[in-house]
Amino acid sequence: MDPVRNPYAPGAGQRPPELAGRGRELDAFDIVLERVARGRPERSLVLTGLRGVGKTVLLNTLRSAAIGRLWGTGKIEARPDQSLRRPVSAALHMAIRELTPHHRNPDRVDEVLAVLKAFALRANDSTAKLRDRWTPGIDVPPARGRADSGDIEIDLVELFTDAASLATDVGTGIALFIDEMQDLGPADVSALCAACHELSQLGAPLIVVGAGLPHLPAVLSAAKSYSERLFRYQRIDRLDRIAADLALCAPAAREDVEYEPKALDLLYEKSGGYPYFVQAYGKATWDHAPTSPVTAEDVRVAAPEAEAELAVGFFGSRFERATPAEREYMRAMASLSGDSENDMDAAVPTADIAAALSRRPASLSPARDALIKKGLIYSGERGTVAFTVPHFGRYLRTQP
Repeated sequence: MDPVRNPYAPGAGQRPPELAGRGRELDAFDIVLERVARGRPERSLVLTGLRGVGKTVLLNTLRSAAIGRLWGTGKIEARPDQSLRRPVSAALHMAIRELTPHHRNPDRVDEVLAVLKAFALRANDSTAKLRDRWTPGIDVPPARGRADSGDIEIDLVELFTDAASLATDVGTGIALFIDEMQDLGPADVSALCAACHELSQLGAPLIVVGAGLPHLPAVLSAAKSYSERLFRYQRIDRLDRIAADLALCAPAAREDVEYEPKALDLLYEKSGGYPYFVQAYGKATWDHAPTSPVTAEDVRVAAPEAEAELAVGFFGSRFERATPAEREYMRAMASLSGDSENDMDAAVPTADIAAALSRRPASLSPARDALIKKGLIYSGERGTVAFTVPHFGRYLRTQP
């Protein structure tokens, strides 16, 4: 078949041609937007899941839904070594700019921009790294005595409150989208929770929509004990069989291409229903299939190419980031997770890893903590660890 017409799109955060299996989340978010705009109480939202399940795609789709309702929006990607102050300043500046054309009082907008500028300029203190410094393009003098204390928790509460009041004036809301939310520092997580808590008590129309790895709820809970009630958590998992088939068949049908049932059976077996893998195997199969309908033999012929690409770009690039000690730790994890197709979901006791390596558990803590910081493993429950990447254990067991 013509590779130019290949509809599949495996990529980091790249929206697939058919966003299958996420209708429930999209419908729930529409209700949130409407309730907040009407002054009804609603919690902020946190999406969690393994890598490759489409959290970033869903986050971007939710943002598009908010923009469609004339909300002010901004998006950031958290990084472990970056303070929250600068990216939040830029994201809220964008959100306010989106609201400005609908506001009838320019002076009121300038008042909020002045507070935003005061908040942003606190990122430029003497201890800030050069890349954390920011000169906001705001043509008003910074406010004094508002969001400029230097305490991120106090300042963020004041900034969010003032920004939300601007959204109230125009009858909409503001949504701040945060990807890789688990990478925020402890002080920033605490400040974000405090700000969301204050907003929920005031009924202010500003929500945070975060996305992160499965241990994100534990990160939030460690910062503020009330975070379990502060956010609405949605676990984003792999697609069920119906949704995975739809993700493959709907784009193909638009190109007058069909799949035989056995081909779909094999594609689901290979991909495990993970959206990124569905796109990767779908793309390779399309390029190898000579004609429609696509057969199971076409999938078998194409699978090695998809797996080779995943081995380099999806698995290998992550494995290369690890030190020799960290690789040894992950190999031990992989050997203990068995040979099940679902081993990516299985948590491994850290005590078992230490026993497999004939080491004391305490001596392995640096490797474990470094792998968690790099986003390669996570600790969902005390005393256990699991891979953040689906099929990673299976991949490691195939490597020499």
